[in-house]
Amino acid sequence: MNALLKPLEMGFRPMVQEDVESIVRIERASYPYPWTLGNFSDCLQSGYSCWTGEIEGRIAGYWLVMFAVGEGHILNCCVAPAWRGRRFGIQLMEHLMQVARGHQTEALFLEVRPSNIPAVKMYERMGFETIAQRRHYYPSDEGREDALIMRRLL
Repeated sequence: MNALLKPLEMGFRPMVQEDVESIVRIERASYPYPWTLGNFSDCLQSGYSCWTGEIEGRIAGYWLVMFAVGEGHILNCCVAPAWRGRRFGIQLMEHLMQVARGHQTEALFLEVRPSNIPAVKMYERMGFETIAQRRHYYPSDEGREDALIMRRLL
């Protein structure tokens, strides 16, 4: 088989504290206002559902969800810059939805910057719909940016 066509080794596993430094590096490379090491550690300590997506044994993405009473709030979902545009984000979200179904989740919610057009389009392709807007939700260089609230029924 041609080495260029060799399938990538991909997998998902629960996030552990030892992953947080690598995840923060991805976060900093991805966002102008990234989550901190403390944000991720707090989510782990709170018992939220926190997962890493790995390619060839290295963390290439992650997601964190708070599940409660039939709903899931996606707190963070990110793909490392080197793996964007290769459908890995879709695989992360499909894994997230599989885990959510295991929690008897009926609906998933998330916030996303309207300016993050690739993410908005991916969420729409995956069946999320915009249901509202949060004014001045995200920090931005111009002050504050609104957030789209999106929902997907499972």
